[in-house]
Amino acid sequence: MAIQMSSELLDGCVLAILDKEDYYGYALTQRVQGTISVSESTLYPVLRRLKNNQFVTTYDQPYQGRNRRYYQITTQGRDRLASIRQDWVMFQANVDTLLKER
Repeated sequence: MAIQMSSELLDGCVLAILDKEDYYGYALTQRVQGTISVSESTLYPVLRRLKNNQFVTTYDQPYQGRNRRYYQITTQGRDRLASIRQDWVMFQANVDTLLKER
């Protein structure tokens, strides 16, 4: 897809995934990449930003002798996700109006 995603929209996509269940970093990037074209190197800064803004927390769990860092949405993250979803509905309707004009 040639259309670039804003950081806010990427935040919303990641938060929407985490709203369903916790993910470790690599699995989360694979989940996002299964739907939209975005590089792994783009997603880790998104996760850091979400953590810095307290929209997600992290915890480690051992897996085959190593630790996996899991990301979990917070209450603030759910509030942020609701706001992004509202903004998206309005944005999508506005763009659809322009693109469908004849």
